[in-house]
Amino acid sequence: MRRREFIGLLGGATAWPLALRAQQAERLRRIGAIIDTAADHPEARARVQTFLQTLRQSGWSENQNVTIDYRWGTGSVDLARRYATELLALMPDVIVAAGSPAVAALQQTTATVPVVFVNVADPVGAGFVANLARPGGNTTGFTVFEYGLSAKWLELLKEIAPRVARAAVFRDAASPPGLGQWGAVQAIAPSLGIELSPIGVREVGEMERALKAFVRGSNDGLIVTASPLTGLHHALIIALASSYRLPAVYPYRYFVASGGLLSYGPDMIDPWRRAAGYVDRILKGEKPSDLPVQAPTKYELVINMKTAKALGLAVPPGLLARADEVID
Repeated sequence: MRRREFIGLLGGATAWPLALRAQQAERLRRIGAIIDTAADHPEARARVQTFLQTLRQSGWSENQNVTIDYRWGTGSVDLARRYATELLALMPDVIVAAGSPAVAALQQTTATVPVVFVNVADPVGAGFVANLARPGGNTTGFTVFEYGLSAKWLELLKEIAPRVARAAVFRDAASPPGLGQWGAVQAIAPSLGIELSPIGVREVGEMERALKAFVRGSNDGLIVTASPLTGLHHALIIALASSYRLPAVYPYRYFVASGGLLSYGPDMIDPWRRAAGYVDRILKGEKPSDLPVQAPTKYELVINMKTAKALGLAVPPGLLARADEVID
């Protein structure tokens, strides 16, 4: 073999491992996303855009070095299980899961694929993580609130509508978060002089019939607890409250932006930004077991003045002064 050919061959052989390493470093990574709202949900686009923008800031661009498989709406356990099976069959590097049903379904299906959750009320009580500081296993993420927050909803209802003596409570009795929120509301009701009537949200027909049976007069009100199902049926719930002229308190801003009276709850966009940060760290080699579960950093009080006027309510100046946002 000629010396020049030998050197060329040697140089090519040296380049192979470098090229191989470059291909490995640039391989397309895969993210699964189970989102607990419909794709046409009022905040759906903002949540996804925030997630994608944060990933881009960390060097991940969709369809360039990462691909994302979305599944929308997990109002039922069966649907959550189907989505979990479908996404795991695609062999993702990490899955982002919104809501307890999705996380439960994933944990029943895999113990190895990293899971980053958002909008989960009690991950320790649900058995998703060992503790908040050191989650252990393959799951970590961001909680939505503590159950004690639910008591604040009833206090705000009494403040904006002092005549309220009876309140219907839309809740998901089949889920632990539904039970926890209901317990917190129950605990404070006697001190406020309010009689409670729970209404299930599993079936639309049940919601409509139960609320119609509940309504008696001008001292009635409504509390809407946080769950994938109340989010899924948010437009119907707001329409029912308007139809029966019920002052209502909701868990999230998007209810008020869509015509509801008042909401108090965490910023629901920010957890998607923070979840993208955890996904980046996992894709770069960190383990979910070493990433602590984090609580919300901001809560928002939002009031819709147009709805208040339609209900004939004079919003107390002190309540207006505390509002983070007033929608006219």
